[in-house]
Amino acid sequence: MLWILALALLIIAIAGGIAISKFLFLVLVLVVVFALLAGFSGRTI
Repeated sequence: MLWILALALLIIAIAGGIAISKFLFLVLVLVVVFALLAGFSGRTI
């Protein structure tokens, strides 16, 4: 479920373009790191 959310955010970040790409990239990085940590700990949210 988290990977679907992360993938959706990645697509949105790419489609978002240059205008707010830095902000979206920051949010995306945080979400991906969170998803990786949750995945490695074996938790599902």
